Parts: sequence; structure tokens; C-alpha cells
Amino acid sequence: MLHLTCSNQKLGHQNEVLALAKRCSSEVIVPEHVHCCGFAGTKGVITPELNESALIPLKAQVPEGCSRGFSTSATCEIGLSRHSGIAYQNLLYLVDEVSSR
Repeated sequence: MLHLTCSNQKLGHQNEVLALAKRCSSEVIVPEHVHCCGFAGTKGVITPELNESALIPLKAQVPEGCSRGFSTSATCEIGLSRHSGIAYQNLLYLVDEVSSR
């Protein structure tokens, strides 16, 4: 699972992030209808309803057997982990894991 953050999208870097993920994994899933995690920087800590509402479609899209997700934002990863049922980490963890083989 790969979450393309609002920053990735606003800066036009989503294709580069997706390409990097695809170089590290044989299957990369970008959930549909999850364009923003709703964490809004750190606002999701104070107003968790924003994050919860934005991620309603996420959990149903996590395939059986999938146990990890990746993003490029620590705050996004907090909310994504909370509402997806899987652990999200920074994409660099996957890059490091693959490059260490």
C-alpha cells in the first residue's frame, strides 16, 4: 500500500514516488479515493475526526495478506496506521530494506 501525500501531489512528485515504490516491490497499490489522509500536518492530533473521515474508504482496500504500507510523511503514517489495520512506515524504510539485500 502506498499513500501519495498532499505534498507529493501539490509538488507534482507523485509519479516519482510511485516509480520508486515500484522499483522496491513487485506490487504497489495506491488506494482509490484517498487523496488526502486528513491529518493536516498536526491538526489530526487535535481533531482526529478529520483523519477518520478522510480515510473511510481505506481499510476496505487493504488486500488480504497485506501487512505494510508506505508514505513519505510521518504524520500521515500515524493516521494511516490507525485507520487501515496495517502499519505504515516511511518509504525510505523499504528502500533501505531492498538496497541491503
